[in-house]
Amino acid sequence: MIDLDAWRQAGTTFTFEGMPIFTRTGGNPNGPALVLIHGFPTSSWDWSKIWPELESRFALYAVDMIGFGDSAKPRNFSYLIHDQATLIETWLRDQQVSEYHILAHDYGDTVAQELIARDLERREGNAPNDTPLKVLSACLLNGGLFPETHQPLLLQKLLLSPVGFLVARLSSKRKLAGSLASIFGPGTPPSAEEVDVFWELITRNDGVGIMHKLIHYMPQRRQFRERWVGALLDTKVPVKLINGPVDPISGEHMAERYRQLIADPDVTVLPGIGHYPQVEAPELVARHFVAFHNGLSIE
Repeated sequence: MIDLDAWRQAGTTFTFEGMPIFTRTGGNPNGPALVLIHGFPTSSWDWSKIWPELESRFALYAVDMIGFGDSAKPRNFSYLIHDQATLIETWLRDQQVSEYHILAHDYGDTVAQELIARDLERREGNAPNDTPLKVLSACLLNGGLFPETHQPLLLQKLLLSPVGFLVARLSSKRKLAGSLASIFGPGTPPSAEEVDVFWELITRNDGVGIMHKLIHYMPQRRQFRERWVGALLDTKVPVKLINGPVDPISGEHMAERYRQLIADPDVTVLPGIGHYPQVEAPELVARHFVAFHNGLSIE
């Protein structure tokens, strides 16, 4: 695992619509571009355990999206998935990346679905006349790909309620630790150090003050279900699901829905693993991801 200080020291700031955004690049500059998209409510540091497993093969690109980690957390912002996808595309163009692979988790899965939808539009000639970007593949970890199977925690439901702003203000590291323990696998709980770092990044720049706004990605998933689920159904690029089945939010029940809806589904289930596969079993996730990338399969 890369500790937080080292993670930050290797990062840079990208300005998007006047907002400072934390970004981190690395790995093999001659390798294919791989964009790692984190989940809610954490940050790009979620990839710190798997980063060393991937850096010899890929040119790695990670970003703290708007409202997360060390990036800007404006009070007066809509926090639309569309904006997060635009941030990533704008940054990739700035980095002179024209085609890329995706590895995403949780909230990041939804951003990936929007990126895949845009890629499909470009391939079909229905996109705006912008600088072309091409998605080459996507590997998705646990996340709410289908709103009908998403089972949010009570805390998430409360954040979405009319008193969400108050619920956010009453959050604490102890409550975060309890929530994480409930969604990690029983044999792979988060360490005290990981909880400390998660909490520091969540609360950075008064992050608790906007958590009730960030959570509105859940109704967005319902609003744009046709577009985002349709992207998975119609995409022209290879897609793989790596799933921690004991996750109560998007575990085996979500993987089963994926198998029902997606033609020739490529699904790997990691026994005993929960909501954060890349944190709980980074070497195993990297192994299956690299095999997917190489067009191989692992029994």
